[in-house]
This record gives sequence, C-alpha cells and structure tokens, in this order.
Amino acid sequence: MRAVSPELLRQLDVSGPRYTSYPTADRFVEASALDNHVRALEQRRAGTAVMGLPLSLYVHIPFCASLCYFCACNKIITNNPARAELYLRYLGREVDLYVARVGAGQAVSQLHLGGGTPTYFSDDALRSLMAMLRRSFDLAPGGEYSIEVDPRTVDEARLAVLAGMGFNRLSFGIQDFDPAVQKAVHRIQGTEQVFSLVQAARDLGFKSINVDLIYGLPQQTPDSFDRTLAQVALLRPDRIALYAYAHLPERFKPQRRIAIAELPPANAKLGMFSNALAIFEEAGYVYVGMDHFALPDDALAVAKRQGRLHRNFQGYSTQPDCDLVGLGVSAIGRIGAIYSQNAKTLDDYYDHLNQGRLPVERGLALSRDDLLRRTVIMALMCQGTLQFEPIELAYLIDFRSYFAQELEALRPRVEQGLVTISDTGIDVTASGWFFVRAIAMVFDRYLQADRSRAQFSKII
Repeated sequence: MRAVSPELLRQLDVSGPRYTSYPTADRFVEASALDNHVRALEQRRAGTAVMGLPLSLYVHIPFCASLCYFCACNKIITNNPARAELYLRYLGREVDLYVARVGAGQAVSQLHLGGGTPTYFSDDALRSLMAMLRRSFDLAPGGEYSIEVDPRTVDEARLAVLAGMGFNRLSFGIQDFDPAVQKAVHRIQGTEQVFSLVQAARDLGFKSINVDLIYGLPQQTPDSFDRTLAQVALLRPDRIALYAYAHLPERFKPQRRIAIAELPPANAKLGMFSNALAIFEEAGYVYVGMDHFALPDDALAVAKRQGRLHRNFQGYSTQPDCDLVGLGVSAIGRIGAIYSQNAKTLDDYYDHLNQGRLPVERGLALSRDDLLRRTVIMALMCQGTLQFEPIELAYLIDFRSYFAQELEALRPRVEQGLVTISDTGIDVTASGWFFVRAIAMVFDRYLQADRSRAQFSKII
C-alpha cells in the first residue's frame, strides 16, 4: 500500500458494485421470478447429488428501536414488540413453504441473522426463531452461525443467551467511537460498553468476533478516525469490516438528515482509508479483501491463505459455494443458477404468505454468459488469480478471444501495477488486492454496457 501514490488513489476512487453476487441485485427483474425460484427448488429436490450439499440460511430481521442516519438497510423503526411477534409468525409460514418444497431436515452449514437489528427481538423471540429453524433444518455441527449485534441492545447476560442458542460468531456495529460523529449519525454508544461486550463474548467462547466501521461519516476527520482505529486495534477483534460511507440521500431517506457540509472531503476519505490500512497492518491484521481484515489465525485469513475463500450475498465466507435460502422481508437467496429477492415491504411480504406462496418478487435466471463471468469475477475477488485453461475447459471457450475487449481494458491496470497478464492467466498484485473491485468491474458486462454506476458506493 505504501507504493500506491495519492494520484493512483484518486484515479481509482470510482463507483462500483461490491459483487456479493454477479450479476448484481440491481439487475433483478420481476418477470417469472417466483416461477423460476420454485422450479429451482424442485430441481434441487430432484437432484440427489445437490440434495446432499448443505444450505446456507439468511434471516432478515428489519426492526430497529432508533434510526441511524447513515443506514442504507431495509429497516423499520418501531418500539412496538407486537410487530416483531407478528413477523416471527410469518417467518414460520415462509419456512414451512420451503420445507414443503425441499423436504425437512436439509443440512445447513451457515446461518446469518441480519437486519435491521436482529437483537431487537426479545430473547424469547430469538429462542422461538432458532427452535423453528432447528425443527425444519439440520444445523450441522461445526457450522458458522452468526448474528449482527447492536451494542446498545445487549449486555453480558444476553450474549450468554445467544451462545446458548448456538450462535458462535458475532458482529458488533461500531462505525466510529468519536462522540461528535456518533451524535451526527444519531447512534451514541460508549467505548467502554463495547470493550466490555467484546471481552464478555470472548469469555463466553464465541469463535469469531467482527466489528463494523465506516469512514466518510459526518464530522469525521483523518485525525479523529485515527483515534477510533487505534482503539479498535486495542480491542483486537478477530475480524474488521471497514466500509466507505456512500451518501445517496435520493435513494435512502434517513441520509437526508445528514448535512452535506459536515461530510469529509474526498481527499480526507482517502487519507482515512490509507491510514486504516497502515494501522491494521501494523496491528497484525491480514487484508482479506474488499474492506475486510482478519487476524492471521482467524478462519477467514486462513481460507484466503489456502485459496478457499468464497463470496456470497453476506460477503466473504469460508463456506463452499452453496445454495442460499433468504428468509424475511427483502432477503436475497440463490438456488442453483437462480437468484431471488423477497418483497421489500412488510405489507407485500405478508400478502404473499397469506396467499400461500413464497414471497419472491424479483430475481434473475443466470445465462451461460452470466455464469462464466461470475466464475471469472469470483476467482479474481476470492483467490486473486485466474487461470485460463480450467475456464476454457468448463465453458468451451477461448478465453483470450471471448474476453478480448476486457483484456484490452485491463491494460491500464497492468500499467498501474495492479494486475499481471500472462499467456496462462491473470494475477492480482499485492497492491491490486486493495482495488480488486476496479479489476472485477472490467468483466461486468452490464456495468460496461450502460455505465450506470451512480447507485453504487465508491470503491475506496
């Protein structure tokens, strides 16, 4: 990173997808989405080989007790617990519909509860949810079972309850420790509180603890964020997710409460990113890729080292690429070559389930070209290397001919020292790994066709 010039940082500070999928979710359409999804589930049940592979589950819990102004998630601000109780009942209906399609007792190796604020649910509600999932699926021993935690909603006793339910991984939303920044984004939480919770989670035996940070928030400066970074280095979580704030008030209504004049300028954001890389490197963290850091002995860092890193709708994962069932409002899933997304509003979500059908409203059936490009993009983003021959054999193409335009478009990245291209493949350099989104974007047929990047966050 020290070899990357400020000028190169500015050149690469462009908007682009995060590639938790390819094609990206903005390409989903309504036409035939539910029919395609149901057909994919039926094909999974009919295929004995596929049926033996474990599922991944994502459950979206949209409720929050208070509004964070930076938030771009699908959430509902409420202090009415009856709404959560009703939602839990409808989740049960959705699970029953899946069990009817794929059969009971499907093995699950990965479960993630996201939101919103999953810990908005009471302990009893979370117990009911986990009991329902265990009745319907077989949560395999040694799997990854994670939950996102707002530090303001838990104490040591609640963490013990989560451990007793079988969760073995936690993700704490910190964003920034600075009081002025917390006030500006309407999310005030004490530093001592977070340190105490992380220590309690360690004492309870959670396998991996992640913290989320955001740079580019209002009132942030490189100096103030350096103080947060130093505190996080002392906290020493197993994993760190460092996200760039994307100010898109036209798309996300809560962001309209943020004063544009309080946002740090672009050069300050670049300084925060650069300083974070240096501070976390000095603290012993491995840059896994795409804003993620991990301690060398964490499973994510080990998977990267061994070439076993994967990527799905939740981000980087150690789990093999497998079918993903998304449960809850707006949840995204993937079965085979079919992507799907549930209804985005509670009323529509409930209406689908009241009519006895899965609440899928949008999706995409991947074409052969989509599958090919997904393979290329994921190889670059997960392994940082791509060999032509295996792809040519799998898809019956001549790589250099099929991707002639893309290889030519990569030439500036070669000159910038981000990638190397040989007769046998493409390799991302050590410097290029920090900008792998910019490299992957070259192979995105949809993005290159319309250049509609305004809806995406900056890659730095």
